[in-house]
Amino acid sequence: MDNLTGTILENRVIPPGAHWARVVAQGHLLRITDLEGTQAVDFLCYNAADPAERYNAADTMKLNGSIFLSAGCRLYSDMARPLFTILEDTCGYHDTLGGCCSAESNFVRYGVKDTPNCRDNFLHALAAFGLGKKDIVANVNFFMYVPVQPDGRMAIADGRSKAGDFVELRAETDVLSILSNCPQIYNPCNGFRPTPIRVIVRVL
Repeated sequence: MDNLTGTILENRVIPPGAHWARVVAQGHLLRITDLEGTQAVDFLCYNAADPAERYNAADTMKLNGSIFLSAGCRLYSDMARPLFTILEDTCGYHDTLGGCCSAESNFVRYGVKDTPNCRDNFLHALAAFGLGKKDIVANVNFFMYVPVQPDGRMAIADGRSKAGDFVELRAETDVLSILSNCPQIYNPCNGFRPTPIRVIVRVL
């Protein structure tokens, strides 16, 4: 880990398949590091003061003018207000389209029942804040690459992140942040081998 400036409020390694949640205060920084490479991180965020205002994928794509997120992009709420700004990004491709895996979609796509999945991780993390199924929306997938072909076809492709790649975000208000370190083994979003990530929250 690089020597980071400011005060570190949390520094935690999240095992593969685990989840994490925290309110990141306005102005504080959230850094997510892919420790071994090609590991997808599913991410949701909400206005902590009123979680009915939450990340909106469509507005985020429209207002940034791209289906991929990278440095300089903002994660917008359904009120078109920024929740996070991406300050630094060493990967360059973060998905807004693919959503989270679920036991149900894994069964339809891969014929396997009762698989670990990001939707269940989100539900476990949200429950601690009094939120549930109705609060899960289309999410960001950090480090996941979902290219779209000219004819509209899309597929989850091999991840492009390398060991040590990170994305750092600044909270533009107090933001409830939820992530699932994706346990998927049936498509290449994790290189078919889920690995740990590191989460750091700090204030300058």
